[in-house]
Amino acid sequence: MHIYHRNITLREWLPLLCLTFSAFIFNTSEFIPIGLLTDIATDLKITEAHTGLLISVYAWVVALTSLPLMLLVSKMEYRKLLLYTTILFIVSHILSALSIGYATLMISRIGVACSHAVFWSIASPLAVHIAPEGHRSMALGMIVTGTSIAMIVGLPLGRIIGLHIGWRMTFFCIAAIAFAIFLLLVIIFPKVPNRNSITLRMLPSILNNPVLLSIYCLTFIIVTAHYTGYSYIEPFLGQVAGLKDNWITLTLTAFGISGIIGSVLFSRYFDKHPYPFICFAVTGIATFLILLHLSSFNHYAVIVLCILWGIAITAFNLVFQAEVIRFAPQATTIAMSIYSGIYNLGIGSGALIGGMVCSHLSISDIGYVGGAIAIIASIYCIKKVLRLLIQK
Repeated sequence: MHIYHRNITLREWLPLLCLTFSAFIFNTSEFIPIGLLTDIATDLKITEAHTGLLISVYAWVVALTSLPLMLLVSKMEYRKLLLYTTILFIVSHILSALSIGYATLMISRIGVACSHAVFWSIASPLAVHIAPEGHRSMALGMIVTGTSIAMIVGLPLGRIIGLHIGWRMTFFCIAAIAFAIFLLLVIIFPKVPNRNSITLRMLPSILNNPVLLSIYCLTFIIVTAHYTGYSYIEPFLGQVAGLKDNWITLTLTAFGISGIIGSVLFSRYFDKHPYPFICFAVTGIATFLILLHLSSFNHYAVIVLCILWGIAITAFNLVFQAEVIRFAPQATTIAMSIYSGIYNLGIGSGALIGGMVCSHLSISDIGYVGGAIAIIASIYCIKKVLRLLIQK
């Protein structure tokens, strides 16, 4: 299909850039406990598996609150909703920075999770809505680029700040940056009418859609697999691969850079070769998880593997966000809300399984267990999901 691409003015791009900055800070916050897992555990005198519950509970709160919160704010104009969500995000991070114990930190992370639930339910639909005509795929790519920059800059920088002046200061810096982004949103972001109000009457059209249901199921399995390994990648790199702090930061940065590579590959090749692209994403995650332990015996090998792994998970995220939007044109917001909830259910489940592997087996086994789950996802994708997509 030919799409006409015209020259785009800076004014048209600015709202998308604001949304990209928001994606950056929201994902920096989501990922930051992964980079500071050991530091937080040591400071609060708890185990790394216990600290990992910050990731699991956060994800489960997002999963459980995405749809109810979107139903609650279903008639609110999108700009106002985005601003309120950012305020909650800022306040919750200030509470994180002031936390004196594990319970306070957990409560603050629940507040962040609620803001996350709303933001990621509206981010992709908003990007598509405000994108200049003919540039919707690029708009989605920009949101993913914000996520990638969070992993390239946000996570490593947050880790460096945490290691040198304390993890609480990392959360304070996130709050400060979020406030600057809030001011940009106030000045630049346009009003966006909510023409796609969410009601429970929309649910049957989604729950009776076999393509969407298969995508949701695949997403849960593959995200569980991914986060079984990724949630504990920081202690894995230190304890199993034997990397020093600067090498761990470099590896996490490389993982983030891979997100931009995945975004570029998606923009260039997905429309022309959708099914091979999907197969690479799903089977790639399985392959790279299984090879994680083997690659840990060489510093360069583990960095290369993390780059390939990052490309695969980015490709997966982009492909199936685009597919959810394509198969729910009249109920995009609620479909993405459910997708976000299921995705985070997978994050929580993966972090929990990874913690159990660390506690009852060995941290060196997280890749094998995650890879085994991803193999199940690969079989389901090839046997079920691809067939449904081809039929449509």
